[in-house]
Amino acid sequence: MSRLLIFADIHGSLASWFTVKALLSQGDSLAVAGDLFDTRYGNYSNPDFHPDEIRSDLKTLAHPLHYVYGNCDVERFYPGHGNEKKFQAFGKAVQMHHGHKPLSDPGSAQIIIQGHTHLCNLEKKNGTIYMNPGSIASPRNSLATYGIIDSTGICLVELKTGTPLAALPFD
Repeated sequence: MSRLLIFADIHGSLASWFTVKALLSQGDSLAVAGDLFDTRYGNYSNPDFHPDEIRSDLKTLAHPLHYVYGNCDVERFYPGHGNEKKFQAFGKAVQMHHGHKPLSDPGSAQIIIQGHTHLCNLEKKNGTIYMNPGSIASPRNSLATYGIIDSTGICLVELKTGTPLAALPFD
């Protein structure tokens, strides 16, 4: 894996999904911390709301996907995932959840990823890195953001400029 690109709260936005795909390079993996589809409350009259197209597109996605359900996702729409996921990335134990419910057991996670707030955040507390990638579809502070983990560390990136807003190197 070259990089792990991290998103949350896409809410069925086809334009945002196309942006996600455009940002992925060969060798990258993708993590989505919930509310990818928003099939619980989504606005089907919105011309950009296309959860069915996103779901169909995932079948041919050439990148490994780490995904958890958010509070706006209906599990039966895209079965086979859960509310929490543990995985390894660049030798780090990662635990991902949406954030609308507390983690059941953070255990030995070195990185905890969550979404839900539509606000980006990156901090290290007691040796654990906490990240919320924000949202590229509907940020609550008008700042569209996503996250990246690579072999050197973790960062938050502003979508429009590609500028890193915050970064934490791996020790």
